[in-house]
Amino acid sequence: MALNANDRSIAGFTMAGHALVHWFETAIPIFLVVWLAEFDVSIALLGLVVALGYAPFGIGALPGGILADRYGTKRLIVLCLAGMSLAFLVLATSTSIYAIAVGLLLWGIAASIYHPAGLSLISTGVEERGTVFAWHGIAGNAGIALGPFVAATLLIFLDWQYVAAILAAPGFLAVLYGLTAEFDPTAAVEDGVDAGADEALSLSDLLDNSKALFASAFAIVFVIVTFEGLYYRGMLTYLPEILHGLPAMDALALPDELEGIEPADYIYVGLLVVGMAGQYVGGKLTDRVPPARGMAVLFAIFAVLALAFIPVTTMGLWAIVALCGVFGFFLFAIQPFYQNAVAVYTPADTRGLSYGYTYLGEFGLGAASIALGGFVLDVSLGWFFVMIAAFAFAGMLLSAVLVAGLDWFADAKATPETAPDD
Repeated sequence: MALNANDRSIAGFTMAGHALVHWFETAIPIFLVVWLAEFDVSIALLGLVVALGYAPFGIGALPGGILADRYGTKRLIVLCLAGMSLAFLVLATSTSIYAIAVGLLLWGIAASIYHPAGLSLISTGVEERGTVFAWHGIAGNAGIALGPFVAATLLIFLDWQYVAAILAAPGFLAVLYGLTAEFDPTAAVEDGVDAGADEALSLSDLLDNSKALFASAFAIVFVIVTFEGLYYRGMLTYLPEILHGLPAMDALALPDELEGIEPADYIYVGLLVVGMAGQYVGGKLTDRVPPARGMAVLFAIFAVLALAFIPVTTMGLWAIVALCGVFGFFLFAIQPFYQNAVAVYTPADTRGLSYGYTYLGEFGLGAASIALGGFVLDVSLGWFFVMIAAFAFAGMLLSAVLVAGLDWFADAKATPETAPDD
């Protein structure tokens, strides 16, 4: 069925927002490599600084959702886009590691608004939700791949400060687009039903709903998602720096006309592109494989892949490229499974709140691996991958607990279509 005008307008607005959130998010690890050399700091210290940006990205999801309910989703998304762009201008003018920390913190706070506001807007304003959620997910994946690709390419020709400023430009264009976009944010809500735009969740309601939520199997799902976030964030943040330091990269001789190109950055971009296929396949498999079983298998693969990096990083270029491609595919294949698990293992009347907590675990608590990873990398690259594999092993064990028979906690069953893409 073709989208109506209102659906198309919301789809375009939210796709732009979702792409830009991840455009900024995945460009930051490319800058991390440059900042290490620019400011002559340890990777442990810079890891703490980067964690300051990524942590509020998830921690702010709950208050972001409450603010969206009170002030309206469109207004909050426009504010998010403006805030992220301004934060990258702060980065562009930074002359110290402390200014970098401020810029990243501002970015994390602004970015935290998007997911609860964007998903809420689609759920209340779009008639063809499944189609728009699919395009919304594709746009996010495009941003994930394009952000580091554009950053790495521009760094060949320009200083990092100019690159940060250029990356901010699409955000300001999206703000102008958002201010002029017209749509009904409650078009999909039945007549007489309040979508919640004028009624914020009270503190007592939040506490009561949270208690009900964590009395369900979501308590386990939340921890599983947190371990997935620890794995995801630790690997994607430090992989560009790790790849830069490998002997295979140092031994790769490029022609003089290609001077300045960093092959490691493009390997990183490549695994993110492969991840788009992984998320598509994972989404298709959620129709056939129960979410807990799928997560258990994928976490087991995660653990093997993390440990495989220990010997492969000492091998040749093509072995590294192959492992990164496999890693990228499976890293994103798990997202539809945990999103579907949230829908399956939560009480129906706390479904929206459950996704707020999901992003808190994924992006907020998951950012702890950035700080931990920096300290561990100062000691040993091998131990870093062992730590990452331990996160995956914990996720596998908890997923196996769900497989073993905690279905009695779930008081609702949902189809995969109810679980929006990240």
